[in-house]
Amino acid sequence: MTGARLSLLLLAALAACGRSPDSAPPHREARPLAGAALPPVEVGAEIAAFYAAHSNRPLWVTRGAVRPGAERAAALLAGAADHGLDPARYGAADLQAAVASARTGDAVALARFELLLSRGFTAYVEDLRAPAANPMLQVEEGLAPAPPSPRALLESLAAAPSLSEGVAGATRMNPLYGALQRGYARWRLRPHRPEEEAQARLNLDRVRAIPAEAPRYVVVDLASARLWMVDHGKVDGPMRVIVGKTNMKTPLMASRLRYAVLNPYWNMPPDLARDRAKRVLKQGPAFLAAGAFQILSDWGEAARPIPASAVNWRAAASGAESLRIRQLPGGANVMGRIKFMMPNRLGIYLHDFPDKSLFAREDRRLSSGCVRLSDAPRLARWLFRGAAPAPDGATPEQRADLPEAVPVYLTYVTALPGSGGLDLRADPYGLDRVQLASGARPQKHRSG
Repeated sequence: MTGARLSLLLLAALAACGRSPDSAPPHREARPLAGAALPPVEVGAEIAAFYAAHSNRPLWVTRGAVRPGAERAAALLAGAADHGLDPARYGAADLQAAVASARTGDAVALARFELLLSRGFTAYVEDLRAPAANPMLQVEEGLAPAPPSPRALLESLAAAPSLSEGVAGATRMNPLYGALQRGYARWRLRPHRPEEEAQARLNLDRVRAIPAEAPRYVVVDLASARLWMVDHGKVDGPMRVIVGKTNMKTPLMASRLRYAVLNPYWNMPPDLARDRAKRVLKQGPAFLAAGAFQILSDWGEAARPIPASAVNWRAAASGAESLRIRQLPGGANVMGRIKFMMPNRLGIYLHDFPDKSLFAREDRRLSSGCVRLSDAPRLARWLFRGAAPAPDGATPEQRADLPEAVPVYLTYVTALPGSGGLDLRADPYGLDRVQLASGARPQKHRSG
């Protein structure tokens, strides 16, 4: 349906607004409108379908006036730059002119404002509620943001208890994004170098990858090596963590924590097993016993322990032969007393760690990729909603399922709220540099 045709239908609906079916139309001389000569507002098929399904009744205006929720929505588009978005993309300037004309009560101005706001607001919510490019590996379905289609958004606004409540709900974001965005709105009032501005906007976009509607989840920021627990908007944290070294980066990913393992083994990565083989060549097999290390026959489920004498240590040290080593549960075990499992093909999980002194370091990129927790019992209590299960004796690898699967988002934020609005941080993994070098923020358009 063309914008001109839809505008005429809205005009008819506006003319009938507030009038009983058998009442005569009010007689008044049509007043010319400066904006009447403007081109029609073109909208996409989904917006046209919404109005067709509602007998072309307007959403944003009523009884010859602009509704309060519409004023709020138009103001949000005008302030899109406070979110690192471009107000021109949503027709904010045209909307400001249109709302001024619409306040006169002229039906043409009201119809134009109606369509401009439906088109601009649906595009704005799409950009706000999902990143331009989601850098997280999505391990499972349902973890990435899913902004509503234009029609679904307009339907939700029409069904809301009030238009103002509908607008607030449609633009509600996760609390970490909210804190970052408020800081950015203050920070951008002062001049900054283009590369700093680009870094700040890039971080806003990254945090949009955490869905606004997720009720309960864990966030791990790899850049600052900190963790937060979020429960229906309440943020608990931060907790210091240790993440992957710069040559063994912890990946950005979204998964779900499903169970804990008590008294875990530590299955040593192959590269570290080669390093231990070199140490056996220098120190002898006693090195293995001192560290509570056990050699297994292979990487299969039915692997069995084998003696050190069965290993060709020179071949293992050179990498010519594969070697599987695991560390038995106990006080020195690298996994500590508990690890939290989430399905992923990269073998990444969260776990306890015995050497608490390392968490005092400013640079905590020390692991082989997994996330080490400074306070694993605290996370366990939060995940289990109270007392965490205790191991049943010294049996290794005891599984304890969580009451419910909890999403976990491993993100990378190099701009955090600070005294000046934002504090731009170092880019330890070089991800900012790579992403910014690839070009400007993509411009997304979905025809509504």
